[in-house]
Amino acid sequence: MDTSRHAGKTAIVTGAGSGIGRATAIRLAAEGANVIACDVSADGLAATRDQVMTSGGAIETIRADVTSQADVERLITAANGSIDILANVAGIMDHFLPLGEVDDETWDRVLAVNITGVMRLTRAALPVMQAAGGGSIVTVASEASLGAGAAGVAYTTSKHGVVGLVRHVAFFYGPSGIRSNAVLPGAVDTGIGATAAPRTDWAMELAQKKMATMGPVADPDQIATVISWLASDEASNVNGAVVTSDGGWSAA
Repeated sequence: MDTSRHAGKTAIVTGAGSGIGRATAIRLAAEGANVIACDVSADGLAATRDQVMTSGGAIETIRADVTSQADVERLITAANGSIDILANVAGIMDHFLPLGEVDDETWDRVLAVNITGVMRLTRAALPVMQAAGGGSIVTVASEASLGAGAAGVAYTTSKHGVVGLVRHVAFFYGPSGIRSNAVLPGAVDTGIGATAAPRTDWAMELAQKKMATMGPVADPDQIATVISWLASDEASNVNGAVVTSDGGWSAA
């Protein structure tokens, strides 16, 4: 950890109430950033804030839903014209529902959080970064961005879409000094489990073939470390990258 890596920078972190988002907020603050942390869970945000403040870091917490345009605008306003780093971490799963069994409510909610929310917040942050001459956007995708056996249809579709969005931003806004990269975790010990429990036995049985090749379950800070590096000046030549951090799962 480099305590001056992000000194003087402002970072927005979504999904900061637990898991990878919390670990990212804590790490960026420990490395000098002024963190604006958001989540739908007020209790989760309070716990994150306490950990950052105990370590002497700078953090502002905002209860916000990335699917709400009004909440997105509140986050941008809180940044007060300075967004050096945007970490799109918030995400939910889909109970491993295959296409023939997915309901509209699950489909709409998963895509709203995992891809539409990312699009809206990134869209809102781009003009601020452009005005400043650049910035770094790191978005959490998934092992499910690479194949079909790690989740249901809604989550898999959303995470494939995230990679396309990330690369689009890299191509079109790289000339403005804005870097956009994706991190693809495998299994991580996070709070996403509530939406991960399978509802369909036969689909889960098929997915077990994929799960059999899964590496060890990662600690959220292992993913936050990658996010911090991609967001830093050390990764100045990295743009449009899809970086796996899955213990070798995708190599199997």
